[in-house]
Amino acid sequence: MSTLPGATKAWLQIHFCVVLWGFTAILGKLIELAALPLVWWRMTLVAAVLLLAPRFWRGVRRIARRQSAIYVGIGVIVALHWVTFYGSVKLANASVAATCMALCPVFIAFVEPFVVGRPFRGRELVFALAVVPGVALVVGGTPAHMGPGIVVGVSSAFLVAIFASLNKRFISGGDPLAVTGLEMSGGALFLTLLALLPDTAGVFALPDARDALLLIVLALGCTLLPFALSLVALRHLSAFATTLAVNMEPVYAIVLAIALLGEQHELDPGFYLGVAIILVVVFSQPLIMRVRR
Repeated sequence: MSTLPGATKAWLQIHFCVVLWGFTAILGKLIELAALPLVWWRMTLVAAVLLLAPRFWRGVRRIARRQSAIYVGIGVIVALHWVTFYGSVKLANASVAATCMALCPVFIAFVEPFVVGRPFRGRELVFALAVVPGVALVVGGTPAHMGPGIVVGVSSAFLVAIFASLNKRFISGGDPLAVTGLEMSGGALFLTLLALLPDTAGVFALPDARDALLLIVLALGCTLLPFALSLVALRHLSAFATTLAVNMEPVYAIVLAIALLGEQHELDPGFYLGVAIILVVVFSQPLIMRVRR
């Protein structure tokens, strides 16, 4: 029986990871907990599992204290991203939240130069402006009552640009498992402190049996599993192939939302036309930049 070549196997693995990441939007809709407690449970479960891994502690011992503090701080931004992402899912639906995530490359084009200290790239700014018609169609094709979900979702995409740029600047040299554990722990601690504020005690609300099962699937099946699998796959994939695969996340999420939640009945055709324009721009960026090298 023949085995798959390394590159083909890695390609299938990274796309499986992206499908799992896309499924997080569906789980966010199915879980009845509000966005804040949902994210608290997700980060706490992931952090708890990683803290039990000996490799995590070995990795942490090799990281300077200042660097560890930076990773914890980035974890706070990750927590805010997830809270706003699931807030978008709750205020609108999974399709809208996933579409907002397609704007991440646009924000990265503006944020990364400031964080990393590199010059602006004209081509990236052109691509950023090219998505504007798509965004206009998405907004116009979304029911008015979902408007707040779009605003929160766009904020979530902006937060992705911030923590992705920070990770790019500070991630080198740290063990990925240790860095992830520190970021998850930092986010969970931040949300725990938020729970001490008035009117936020619901963060510690115990989920019912159904939500508890879905939270375990979210934390282990859609967070830890794709994290571990992606590390294996990335050893055999180019940055170009990885970018194309990750850009598929909104596509997978929207297809899953249609198949599992029937969300196509909630949105106008203009929404999907806008999504198509945004995705064409997002996918064409790495293709054109690769050709010009």
